[in-house]
Amino acid sequence: MAVTAAPRAVGPTVWDGFSLLRSPGRAPVAVGGTLDPATLVGAYRAGAFPWPTGDEPEGAEADEPAPAGAGGLRDLLRAAVAARRVRHLSPDRPGGYDLPWWSPDPRAVIPTGGVRVNRSLRKRLRNCGWTTTVDEAFVEVVRGCQRDGTSGWITDELIDGYARLHALGWAHSLEVWDGDDLVGGVYGVGIGGVFAGESMFHARTDASKVALADFDARFAAAGGVLMDVQMTTDHLVDLGALEIPRADYLAVLARVRDADIRLDRDRRPVARLAPPAG
Repeated sequence: MAVTAAPRAVGPTVWDGFSLLRSPGRAPVAVGGTLDPATLVGAYRAGAFPWPTGDEPEGAEADEPAPAGAGGLRDLLRAAVAARRVRHLSPDRPGGYDLPWWSPDPRAVIPTGGVRVNRSLRKRLRNCGWTTTVDEAFVEVVRGCQRDGTSGWITDELIDGYARLHALGWAHSLEVWDGDDLVGGVYGVGIGGVFAGESMFHARTDASKVALADFDARFAAAGGVLMDVQMTTDHLVDLGALEIPRADYLAVLARVRDADIRLDRDRRPVARLAPPAG
């Protein structure tokens, strides 16, 4: 069985020693910085993630007011940084307000083994004939999420940043194949026993659900503990997502972020996820 390699060290980061316990729960916790590997890995290890302006999370607030679009959020962030309510990761450089970093409270998660497979999805798994792989087409999966139309925050710069993380063994994708056609997938960042899922896409009905269910099975088998899906949506709740206090999420992350998790990369039939009854 082929498995993923251990991630390579990325060195010191601006997130070292950054506690998020008292940071805003419905607003960016920081702005600025870059999307280099050290900054990205440091953020995920601290419990934060980048969400560039232009497609802010619903209900986002800079100091608990409602957002006013990308430009309005930038103005609010400037005021919050000036008042020292939000940290600027690169204060020596002007601007940076297009790159806010978030750590929601509560946090949406799916405990491993917790993806909900309903009757129709089980039927799809049994009958579709699809297969899955891990890390065979990382950039293609991210591009698929970008093209999906619901992920305007996936900029070309962000794709480049995640591609570098992938090359270093931190970011992973799961691909869903119909023969040789890529029909769905999910990608994210592995931080030991926590997988921070960033986005998923489908080109065939249910393919993104299949991707999440298959990744859940592989991650659980490797010893993973929690899938971080960041914020709830009705779609994610239907698939098993629940909300926990950020403090609880950070406690789990601190406990398992150095775990040695190696994902099975082999091509597997999705039908194995829905064995015949009896």
